[in-house]
Amino acid sequence: MGFYAKYVLPRVIDLAMRNEETTRLRAAWIPLARGEVLEIGIGSGLNLPFYSSDVHRVYGVDPSLELQRMARKRAMAEPIEVEFLSQSADEQLPLSDASFDTVVMTWTLCSIPNAPKALQEIKRVLKANGRLIFLEHGRAPDPGVAAWQERITPLWKPIGGGCHLNRKIDDLIVAAGFRITELKTCYLPGPRLMTYTYQGLAETTGTDAAI
Repeated sequence: MGFYAKYVLPRVIDLAMRNEETTRLRAAWIPLARGEVLEIGIGSGLNLPFYSSDVHRVYGVDPSLELQRMARKRAMAEPIEVEFLSQSADEQLPLSDASFDTVVMTWTLCSIPNAPKALQEIKRVLKANGRLIFLEHGRAPDPGVAAWQERITPLWKPIGGGCHLNRKIDDLIVAAGFRITELKTCYLPGPRLMTYTYQGLAETTGTDAAI
């Protein structure tokens, strides 16, 4: 891992994700988490202030030690207990089957190398009556924007920490065997290539679904 990826990129990510719009969405969705929570891509811990007292504990998964360092510092200011797992979410998680009430995933599915495998791990550890809360950016519905997302993604990935601009988030979630119970989509302020946003809730169906 080079100097840019190890030290510069984590600070860029932390700064970029602390804007008014992302904060507004975190405030709207993260308080819906309950019980034992697994956060995929905990990053620098920007979701931590928004968890309610209904959350017992958070397990945060992230491969970046520098982002984890920032998250640990933020966690010290919160009453919630946080445990950290330093790995990518598409690797097998050292967690028991059906052990989490909520999985939270915010602006992270774009950068996981094997997104379908990560979603299968999420499904494995989520209880039958649990829920997945997701806030993600991805493929836009406008053909012109989507075409440019396809062109730019190979160039953007090395700069953006593996970020794919062209992943259709709802299709990935459904294909992994989840049923989306609530979905809102919109462009956030900024370049349309990077700001088409999927926000919602999903639950396991018990069987794998096909698109």
